Amino acid sequence: MPTALPSVSGAAAVPVVVLASALLHAVWNGLTHGLRDKLAGFTLISLASAGCGAVLVCLAPVPDAAAWPYIAASAALQVAYQLLLLRAYQLGDFGQMYPTARGTSPVVVALVSTTLLGHALPVGQALGIGVIACGLVGLAVADGLPGRAHLPALAAALGTGVMIASYTLVDGTGVRAAGSVIGYIAWLFLCQGLVLPLIAWARRGPALLTALRPLYGRGLAGGLLSLLAYGLVVWAQSRGNLSTIAALRETSIVFGALIGAVVFRERLGHRRIAASVAVLAGIAILQLTGSP
Repeated sequence: MPTALPSVSGAAAVPVVVLASALLHAVWNGLTHGLRDKLAGFTLISLASAGCGAVLVCLAPVPDAAAWPYIAASAALQVAYQLLLLRAYQLGDFGQMYPTARGTSPVVVALVSTTLLGHALPVGQALGIGVIACGLVGLAVADGLPGRAHLPALAAALGTGVMIASYTLVDGTGVRAAGSVIGYIAWLFLCQGLVLPLIAWARRGPALLTALRPLYGRGLAGGLLSLLAYGLVVWAQSRGNLSTIAALRETSIVFGALIGAVVFRERLGHRRIAASVAVLAGIAILQLTGSP
């Protein structure tokens, strides 16, 4: 878990850690999307979150009092994120929903962190984030603009992106006030991990247990990958620039496009390749202009 990382130079480790988190995020989303019963899959991911959180709570220092409002807010936002992402995957294709959801976040984070939080964003880094955002939009519309029938799915995906941006900003501030990165992560996992299973039980009742049985392996694996991915990015947020981290994190869309092509047999095509190159170019600009 992230506790082993502080021995590495912060400036060198942050982008590597965020890119590793992006890869893990794309993998767990691919695992979840491949499940027929997505509500059951998301329930298992949440149970894994709560279980790991319960273990870490016993081992990690208790966060400082100033961090608890952020933990509560982030837990609520992450539950909303899970519900919206679940809905997007029920209504739309992985190749369009995933990039739309992820691509919305860095633009929102950049705007809010600079206008409301007063964080400085040098011109070079702003350019890099803009290039990444353009590439992400290109990935989202590579198969053409969505029609009216796709609007509910698109709305769910856009709402997911807003939730990602929201909890990114909350966690970026909260983890710095916690006094313990692992303590913050532990309580966040425990709090948010208990809510979705309760919602699923309210919808399905005892039938939920039957639906969970054939999915234990993939669902719990997705949950563990999700926890590791988010733990890594929260560690990075305790040391780096929020806008830059948010942009680098969205490179998960490039990994997602490759997963869609290889695993789900979705057409990659020249547009998706060009958009992926744009995302990589944006990452290079961030690094050349001195991103953390």
